[in-house]
Amino acid sequence: MTDIDTPAERTARGKGVRAEVPRSAHAGWEPPAGRADPVDLLASQDATRVPELVPLRHERMLASPFTFFRGAALLMANDLADRPRTGLDVQLCGDAHLSNFGVYAAPDRRLIFSLNDFDETLPGPFEWDVQRLATSFAVAGRDSGFRRKHRDRIVRTAVQSYREAMREFADQHVMDVWYARLDVDEIERRHRGEASKRQRKTFDKVVSKARTKNSLRAADKLTHDVDGVLRFRSDPPLVVPIEELVPDRDARDVSAAVGAALDTYRASLPNDRQQLLGRFRYVHLARKVVGVGSVGTRAWVVLLQGRDTSDPLLLQVKEAQQSVLETALGPSSHDNHGERVVAGQRLLQAAGDILLGWTRTEGIDGTERDFYVRQLWDNKGSARIDRMDDDGMQLYARICGWTLAHAHARSGDPMAIAGYLGSGTSFDTAIASFAADYADQNERDYAAVRAAVDQGRLSSEPPAA
Repeated sequence: MTDIDTPAERTARGKGVRAEVPRSAHAGWEPPAGRADPVDLLASQDATRVPELVPLRHERMLASPFTFFRGAALLMANDLADRPRTGLDVQLCGDAHLSNFGVYAAPDRRLIFSLNDFDETLPGPFEWDVQRLATSFAVAGRDSGFRRKHRDRIVRTAVQSYREAMREFADQHVMDVWYARLDVDEIERRHRGEASKRQRKTFDKVVSKARTKNSLRAADKLTHDVDGVLRFRSDPPLVVPIEELVPDRDARDVSAAVGAALDTYRASLPNDRQQLLGRFRYVHLARKVVGVGSVGTRAWVVLLQGRDTSDPLLLQVKEAQQSVLETALGPSSHDNHGERVVAGQRLLQAAGDILLGWTRTEGIDGTERDFYVRQLWDNKGSARIDRMDDDGMQLYARICGWTLAHAHARSGDPMAIAGYLGSGTSFDTAIASFAADYADQNERDYAAVRAAVDQGRLSSEPPAA
């Protein structure tokens, strides 16, 4: 049996990393000579996406520097690859920007707050997620017109919250760390006293909306009755029913292909969930555009029916490609990228979707691809970043910092990470410096991609309806 290091030894290991990678090593950013062209990097991703949706991806990314940052995870991963690494690895989210956090329903149906996007998840150095989160607050603060000192305060709050939470987790029992979670009631208990009346009102609206955002609501919005049977509404290019994508294919062939893919997905679930899914039958399929950076990857919505048309279940089947982190960190240990996403999500989230699974199936173009599957809407809610004042964003930064630390503490060594971070503000200061400089880089990349569109190197003309 392997000896277990003591807490003191694990903390000392983290402190020892400072000799090779001082906390100040994370400060600042200057683009290195020969830095890859951001336009070329984004174009490399376009090659594997649905061609007619690529212009829509560019259009959404160019709405603002912040939406550009959301879609440019590959650019930042490419830049972080040559930065100093602590070697204190965790399961990375891989795209931990502030809009990839939100509320959703845990299996016990209580609303909890956690990370909610895992397309890029992979094991790697904890600081990469912290740098992306901090930079997202710097970029969002600029988009909102906040003054530099306010942006800096918000970024420092996020990093300080991460650091202090990691120290708390380092002092807790392993099972206590694993079971910890931040639900809506806990957020109210911790932070309602420091929130303004406007912030409390906005929070209550997000929670109220999330409580009603489920398969019934999704069905009301996305489907309609056709001769007594629910069918997805056509709203191209955002929602396109399968029969419009393959008009010459027999409906029975489509049903058989979808049924085979669902059988493979079902096998990825625990036995009790397999039994649950078996109570539903396939009804209809449509392609649905999702997100910003994900636009152009294959994303489907599947309509299933329980006892009758009043009992719908909508699943999202989303393509899982290679993580943007794999070039720097090596290939995933999972053969199926859908399984990579699911495994990462299960590690990072305090509680997850009971129907989260994966599959590999042949697409309508005859190419086999990996997918992960989850409920389309499961009481999900997101903060309205564009409506936050600087105090509201600072409060949100504190919540996100704690949440990211908890996700990392579940998969990494909180004692070693806490030992590295220390009790002072050295790490906070370094990351704030990096975030401000990289927000400048994001604006330069945004301008370069916009120029590429103006010059015709990239297209942002939306597809015809």
